[in-house]
Amino acid sequence: MATLDQMFDVRGKSVIVTGGASGIGRAYAEVMADNGARVCIFDIDAGSLDQVVAEMTAGNRDVWGQVVNVADRPRMAEAFDAVAEKHGRIDVVFANAGIDAGPGFMTPEGERNPEGAIENLDDDHWDKVITVNLSSVYTTIKHAARHMKQTGGGRIIVTSSIAARINESIVGTPYMPAKAGVDHLVRHMAMELGAFGILVNAICPGPFMTNIAGGRLKNPADRKAFESQSLIGRIGDPEDIKGLALYLAAPASSYVTGSQIVIDGGSLLRMT
Repeated sequence: MATLDQMFDVRGKSVIVTGGASGIGRAYAEVMADNGARVCIFDIDAGSLDQVVAEMTAGNRDVWGQVVNVADRPRMAEAFDAVAEKHGRIDVVFANAGIDAGPGFMTPEGERNPEGAIENLDDDHWDKVITVNLSSVYTTIKHAARHMKQTGGGRIIVTSSIAARINESIVGTPYMPAKAGVDHLVRHMAMELGAFGILVNAICPGPFMTNIAGGRLKNPADRKAFESQSLIGRIGDPEDIKGLALYLAAPASSYVTGSQIVIDGGSLLRMT
């Protein structure tokens, strides 16, 4: 019987985290590196990336970074190849990069918000949200699978959202269909890739204090609206997600694939 240490052993694993210079992505990178994995962070923000890598390597962790726009498909291919060349393989990929969709068609106070009305949505904004929050996940899985098939398997862990399962009027309209697409893609990829030893799962957070929503949550009305949904009366902290991330990357979850695991303080129960 495996010991607890063996069940959660990720030492030496080659790991990629997209959007890993802040928030939930940084939490993924930290928990993997803290437990002995070799981590490469992809992020579009060069300044934040340099700072995070410097802070993490100061703690004697094996972390490096590449400036990558996940919407740039040729650059993504290059970045994956660079990790495989440096580490010799790719074992775990966190498809985490995402952007906020802006305000919804209702305000937290229950008033109609003209800025979020469907007829006023900016087409370029819609396209950007779908590209970053959905299409980039396709690109990430594509290149992860390309490398993992060569080495006998791996783990792909996608950051989805409880927004995939609900209609939330105070969140920008493109966010929900993007995340619903992510959940469906995870299930479909689990079906395709399981035969190759590649497990594909989604982490579905509720409201978390991150950069993607940090600006909104500084607004007392917005924060109160999200806090009121939680059964434990608070918004999630990135530290809260580390245990689940480690579980899905480690041998402990070797029989889990095609799942969307909710981590939301019970918010989804109250919403539904």
